[in-house]
Amino acid sequence: MDAVRPRISPDGTPESAWAAWPGLGQLREVGAREIVPPGARAVVVAPHPDDEVLMVGGLLAQLARGTADIQVIAVTDGSASHGGSRIWPPARLRQERPKESQAALRCLGVAGLPLRLDLPDGGLMARRACLAQRLAASIEATDVVFTTWHGDGHPDHEATALACQAAAAARGARLIEVPVWAWNWAHPGDPRLPWRHALRLPLDSDATRRKRLAVQAFTSQIVPDRSTGAAPILGADMLERAARPYEVLFP
Repeated sequence: MDAVRPRISPDGTPESAWAAWPGLGQLREVGAREIVPPGARAVVVAPHPDDEVLMVGGLLAQLARGTADIQVIAVTDGSASHGGSRIWPPARLRQERPKESQAALRCLGVAGLPLRLDLPDGGLMARRACLAQRLAASIEATDVVFTTWHGDGHPDHEATALACQAAAAARGARLIEVPVWAWNWAHPGDPRLPWRHALRLPLDSDATRRKRLAVQAFTSQIVPDRSTGAAPILGADMLERAARPYEVLFP
C-alpha cells in the first residue's frame, strides 16, 4: 500500500469496472476444502459486524453444509458507523449490530455465537498489541484464520490484520487476508494489491444466494440515514460485490 492512506469514497470504483476486468477470472481457483481442509477450524476475525460476511460469507455457507468447525470473532460492536446520527446513535448500534450479525450468520447456516471482544470501534490501531494477545489466546495451530487485508484502507481493518498476523505467527496458524474496502479505492490491475498471490474461491448458487441474503440482515448499514442525509454505509456497489459468485483471498 502507498504511504498515503487510500481514501474510501462513496463514489469509488464501480463494481462494473471490476466485473469487466479479465484479471479476476485469471486468478488461481481454490475450493473451500482446499482452503480449510478436514480437521481444521475456520476462524473469521471481523473488525466490525458485517465484515465476516463481506469477507467470506460464501465460504462460510459452503463450510457450514459439512462438518467444518467455524468460529467468528467480533472485534468491535460497530457502534461508530453513523457519526452524529439521531436514528443510529452508538447505544443503539451497540445493541443492533451484533443482532444483525447473528441473523446474517443464520442465513449462512453457521451455528453458534460469535466470540465478542468488545474493543472500541475506530480505536483498534492503538489497541492492536492487546488485540493480538487476545486473539492468540483463542487461536490454535491447526486453525485457518481469515481477516481483513492489512492494506485495506480502513484503520480498523488494517489494525485487525496486523494483530492477526502477530497472533497467527505466535500460534503457528495459517492466515488469509481478504480485501473489503480496497475494492472501493483500488482500480482493476492496481499494483498496490498482491494479485500474483491472490486466490479465487468459486461459490455455488446456494452459497451465493445465502451470502446475498446475509448482507440484507445488516439493516443499519444498507439504509440511508434520514437524520443526517448520509447514504447507506454499504452502497449499491458494495452490495453488488457481495453478490459475486466468487471470493478473492490473499494468503
